[in-house]
Amino acid sequence: MKLEFIDIGNIDDSAVNMRASKKAPDVSDILPTVRRRGIIVPVILRPGITEGRFELVAGRRRVHAARLAQGEEGADPELGRVPSAIMEAGDDAAALEASLIENIARLDPDEVTQWETFTRLVKEGREVDDIAATFGLPDLTIRRVLALGNLLPRIRNLYRDEKIDRTTVRHLTLASKSQQRAWLALHDDPDAYAPSGHQLKAWLFGGQSIAAKVALFDLDTYAGAVVADLFGDDRYFADPDAFWTAQNAAIEARRVGYIEDGWSDVVIVPASEHFHSWEYEKAAKRKGGRVYVDVRSTGEVTFHEGYLTRKEARRAASGDAPEGPKPQRPELTSTLQTYVDLHRHAAVRAALLTRPEVALRLMVAHAVVGSHLWTVRPEPQTTRNDEVRESVETARGEAVFDERRRAVLDLLGFSSEEPTVTGGNGDDYGVAGVFLRLIELPDPAVMEVIAVVIGETMAAGSAAVEAVGTEIGIDMADWWQADDTLLGLIRDREVLGRLVADVAGQLVATANAGEKSKTLKRIIGDHLAGVDGRAKVECWVPRWMQFPPSAYTTRGGVGTVAAHAKVVAARHVAVTPDPDQQPEPFAEAA
Repeated sequence: MKLEFIDIGNIDDSAVNMRASKKAPDVSDILPTVRRRGIIVPVILRPGITEGRFELVAGRRRVHAARLAQGEEGADPELGRVPSAIMEAGDDAAALEASLIENIARLDPDEVTQWETFTRLVKEGREVDDIAATFGLPDLTIRRVLALGNLLPRIRNLYRDEKIDRTTVRHLTLASKSQQRAWLALHDDPDAYAPSGHQLKAWLFGGQSIAAKVALFDLDTYAGAVVADLFGDDRYFADPDAFWTAQNAAIEARRVGYIEDGWSDVVIVPASEHFHSWEYEKAAKRKGGRVYVDVRSTGEVTFHEGYLTRKEARRAASGDAPEGPKPQRPELTSTLQTYVDLHRHAAVRAALLTRPEVALRLMVAHAVVGSHLWTVRPEPQTTRNDEVRESVETARGEAVFDERRRAVLDLLGFSSEEPTVTGGNGDDYGVAGVFLRLIELPDPAVMEVIAVVIGETMAAGSAAVEAVGTEIGIDMADWWQADDTLLGLIRDREVLGRLVADVAGQLVATANAGEKSKTLKRIIGDHLAGVDGRAKVECWVPRWMQFPPSAYTTRGGVGTVAAHAKVVAARHVAVTPDPDQQPEPFAEAA
């Protein structure tokens, strides 16, 4: 490649750009920066068919923003000169890779768009492992995206147009072509019901789906068909009869094993019946206890060891029942086991002092899964106001964090559909599993996990948020912009007057001091939007949302200011640990 400045008028969209056929992109987030500083990161071009013209391989949003800014009055003439990395002509595969890499790094495209571009790369001669290495994705991810080709084109288009959701598509990947056509016929019929989401799965399997995870037998030796969806790890048995043949054989093998182990009997509870524990009483093996095998129509099998019917238990208690073999004495008494456990615990925690990287990973595992000594809960981000909920859910910060959270879920081997990384059930197995996964990860990856864990468990409105935001030096204008929800929530006329002064100047605020709240809100909104002849105000953030925050009045009642006062007090204590020199509690600043 070579770097040059190219006249923006000589740049055309390229057919290899993965977004070339899309409508004009939304550039509202980068337009202010392009206006002020132009295009900073070079776009990627390749020579066009006509000499002197170039095709845009990657950087369409930047070029579109520059074109918009160039057309504005008083625009900087330098906006017309675009810094460009120019590729060699003719290498479509390399151009496709450049386009997809840039767009994936900026914003994950939908799976259908990925499928179209990956398919074109395959046609250009790229192997799956080459594509995976180029984009830093597992081979399985590439194969799943490429397998979207098994869906009928209409279904792919419905998914791309957001007319069907991810869960529906996920289950349609389990369907044969004839089932896909039958589903489309239901979808097109206004009087019919096309199953979606999890109901679709039941429809595909005739009302019953048996997950591969419930099998008691080895799936590697199973002769029947197992179908898998393309977006998750769920697999299902295509032939229920073949599944039950193998499952029943595994149940019989377990039954024989229990009998050989000395249990008096093994009772199979069929799917048409239920094992209700309250109808039975626990009984040891030597007391004649049985094993009850509870088989469900879903394929799940639960083994209940050591039970008798209530009648049999009463008879055994009265001495009428024959006594079974005497149980063996355990190798360790409970006191000796405690001795062993405590000494091993002392040795391990002392050794951890020399291995802080191991201790860090165990701490993260406990934060993710929990234990009887750890209680870590994710911030629920709850609100009863629908407008506030929607505003937060669509915020840039929330989108960025959710994208990284999904990446961490994948890193830890969890489903990307899980709502949080933290909030486990505290079981030992889970802690050990996450810890061993973290041991395999390099320090930078573990730090990414920690950032998401802390982000999920940092309480909204707390002094922790204030301390971190101030320490990092967050500019809220980078993450938030005023919306109708904010203005709709402000009820105080004095505060509205101060906000008018913020965006329009004190002269305008004084002139409109007697106006109604509705008028004041309209003035603020017009300045933020730059309409009705009012000068547009960029990057405005009210004082309470800034880092550090402040209030508009002396009346108090601003939570962020009160939280920040705690940070200031804590910093003073850290610098001046003498309690006699600590300041009085801080008041909210006007």
